[in-house]
Amino acid sequence: MDIAVIGGGIVGICVAAQLAETGRQVTVIDRTGICEETSSGNAAALAFSDILPLAHKGMMANVPKWLADPLGPLSIPPGYFPKLVPWLYRFWRAGNFKKFEASLAAQASMMKLAECEWMALMERSGTLPMLREDGSLELYEGDAEFQASLPGWAARDRFGIGYRHLDRAELSGYQPGLSDRFTAATFVPGWKTVSDPKDFGKAIWAHAERQGAGFVHGDVGLILPRGDTVAIQLRQGRTLSARHLVIAAGAWSHLLARQLGEKIPLETERGYNTTLPPGAFDIKRQLIFSGHGFVVTPLATGIRVGGAVELGGIHRPPNYARSKAMLEKAKQFLPGLKTGGGREWMGYRPSLPDSLPVIGRSKRNANILYAFGHGHLGLTQSAATGSLVRDLVLDQAPAIDLSPFSPQRF
Repeated sequence: MDIAVIGGGIVGICVAAQLAETGRQVTVIDRTGICEETSSGNAAALAFSDILPLAHKGMMANVPKWLADPLGPLSIPPGYFPKLVPWLYRFWRAGNFKKFEASLAAQASMMKLAECEWMALMERSGTLPMLREDGSLELYEGDAEFQASLPGWAARDRFGIGYRHLDRAELSGYQPGLSDRFTAATFVPGWKTVSDPKDFGKAIWAHAERQGAGFVHGDVGLILPRGDTVAIQLRQGRTLSARHLVIAAGAWSHLLARQLGEKIPLETERGYNTTLPPGAFDIKRQLIFSGHGFVVTPLATGIRVGGAVELGGIHRPPNYARSKAMLEKAKQFLPGLKTGGGREWMGYRPSLPDSLPVIGRSKRNANILYAFGHGHLGLTQSAATGSLVRDLVLDQAPAIDLSPFSPQRF
């Protein structure tokens, strides 16, 4: 093969689409199918204004309170905590001022590119009708919570991100039926969503196929550089060979990178949601309950209530009590929400301590590239990642400085 991409999630899909558009022969390899795992159940947001690294002061202050609640916004299973300590230390270090400022600037440049690349890719692929430009509404319970959000909005001011703070009297005009417990909100007009992330991902893949991209069903067990090519051994017994390899396997990517001698500190943010039937509530736009770590999104296929973070790795069974806890809170926040008939789901967000993905070449083999670690911004940043990987494969200058995203920065 010319170019093999390991991973059929939204990042791998966009890498394949961007490369196939240049006439290169691209094959995606995935164990389940196209957009069938984590990318199928996200909150559908194109969160171009979400430039704050997770390790910012507001979150660090809330961590002790959240950890005290096993069903709260952030949870760490006790048995997994010892394994997580090195990652948590890096996460804490990422919150210092110098590192925070560097990550903020890098994330802002990535988001600017992401918005440009997504609008162009949707135009080329005919998927613009699946885009929703209703903005988002971030809600606060009391003045203390609102005041705590202001430094984050001030940081966005520096990068020209538009928003408008609302008082209690204005809330019903943006979302009727809210509980009286919410006293203020921030409306972000540039926040976008897609009609359904699974349908959207498959539609982008259909465009990639029209450009000549192909698919191989298989679970990659081993990658072996061999001179100018890379051998890709599937657990099903088949061995493939490619001139270029892109690792975009989400939460499993670091395991493949480790085979090449690179230890990339990726952890898994296990996210939960419940998708309610259409008509469960008249949601006008994505609602963000930041103090509780979850969002409510109107989709073409229903109402999705989900979010939160469980740092628990890839092997522990799901704890759907977390989905139920968010749904119960959503019912309190949206009196009248019909909570019956929902579908529960869990996905694995690949998260790095500084909230930036790795995009770049392997130190062992220049023909192997990494494109993973986007955390909860995989859908948002996937088109930009695809364009950056395309530029690297074609030996062209990338649109932004890639040093903050270097796989070797750790």
